[in-house]
Amino acid sequence: MTFTGDYICTSYKRELLLAGHDFTVSDQVAFKIALFSNSASLVASTTDYSTSGEVTGTGYSAGGIALVTIEPAEDGTTGYTSFANAVFSAVTLTARGALIYNTTYKGGSGTTNAVAVLDFGSDKSPVGQNLTITFPVADGNTAIIRIT
Repeated sequence: MTFTGDYICTSYKRELLLAGHDFTVSDQVAFKIALFSNSASLVASTTDYSTSGEVTGTGYSAGGIALVTIEPAEDGTTGYTSFANAVFSAVTLTARGALIYNTTYKGGSGTTNAVAVLDFGSDKSPVGQNLTITFPVADGNTAIIRIT
């Protein structure tokens, strides 16, 4: 199945209401980003990280890399948060998109709760180069995660 767009996962929205996700800067290791090929089936109804369709390649490890959280804030009537840009260093692979997921849902370790699906729009195929996921500016209009 091909990627069909960017999504904030529906299960994540519900889990927010259950106080399951902690975006405070002190919880830096909670969120990860993993890369996926075009064969992955990642949509709004994705609930968990899985290795199905995850890329393989030189310099890439299953599960992806940790994200650095930007402290949640507000802008007018919008609450938002984001992450620092993620760099997969010196990789050789082909990725069509990514999944952001939480490894410490409700403080429990080893969880894989899906947060967001990112569709790159086309395959990205670095050869021994860095692959950087550039997140939008963290503000009420463009942050990767916004509640309006």
